[in-house]
Amino acid sequence: MTPPSPSPDQVVVVGAGISGVACARVLQEAGVSVRLLDRGRRIGGRMASKRFEGRPADIGASYLTVGDDDFAAVVEEWRSRGLAHPWTDTFTALAPGRAPEPKRGPVRWGTAGGIRTLVEALAAGLEVGTAQEVVQVGRSPAGRPTVDGVPARAVLLAMPDPQAARLLDPAAYGAVVAALDVPFEPVLALTATWGDRCWRDLPHGAFVNDDPVLSWIADDGRRRGDDAPVLVAHSTPGLAAGHLEDPAAAAPLLVERLRALVGARAAPVQAHVHRWSLARPERGREQATYLWGEDLLGVCGDAWSSRPRVEGAWLSGRALGRAVVETLS
Repeated sequence: MTPPSPSPDQVVVVGAGISGVACARVLQEAGVSVRLLDRGRRIGGRMASKRFEGRPADIGASYLTVGDDDFAAVVEEWRSRGLAHPWTDTFTALAPGRAPEPKRGPVRWGTAGGIRTLVEALAAGLEVGTAQEVVQVGRSPAGRPTVDGVPARAVLLAMPDPQAARLLDPAAYGAVVAALDVPFEPVLALTATWGDRCWRDLPHGAFVNDDPVLSWIADDGRRRGDDAPVLVAHSTPGLAAGHLEDPAAAAPLLVERLRALVGARAAPVQAHVHRWSLARPERGREQATYLWGEDLLGVCGDAWSSRPRVEGAWLSGRALGRAVVETLS
């Protein structure tokens, strides 16, 4: 059954990743009628988890870090509910021909049930329409923003710049399209499962430097806390760009390079490749959000942050929600 169209007095947020959900949460808590639309069957966006034989593996965002006090309170709530836990502050740096080198940094947080569960928890109680493919955001004769021809009180796009630009009617919102100028890099995410942990300790994960195939390896068993023999590896953007039409064809190359880097004694029993055409912004912005005047057309996401991370996406969504509440009040 097709869900009913948003009503003209609703704010419509398109994109139910963490920035869109954070934005919608602010609006709802301020008493604004809001509806989330997402083309996926489940919410989460690039905070994605996929199940392999019943076990979730994080195939998108690998972890989250905390710097902002308000975001820290959200993460602490997730921790108190058993949804998130501190994972590690130490990864390994790998490079061809060099010895592995430990690298310390901020505490990275992992999840027991998959990173998608954090977005789902944040979205509890919101009106969400999944599997909703929005074709175009335009402007009505009365000057109202529209979603596929249906007027809304405001339309807020929580997604990468190239996706938002494709949705907008350039005749109505040419200036907004011009402002969406941050390119995004592609990535292929390989999830590889073994019968046992037959590789040398990373520990936890590894940044891969100066390699044409892989850029990052996560020990998903350590990240999840169950020690399962599962590694998730991200390709370089250059490698991904050459395999966007047929990502599965890159699996043998990705597996071969992963085994060489971690010293895996055997081939994995399962290898799955997921394509992220728009995985991460090439740069961020000092500006936290974008709101187009009286039209109440807004954009938020991780590119609207000086540090494009999960935290930055949450902060951007919250900032856009607050800006809309202030404009409507």
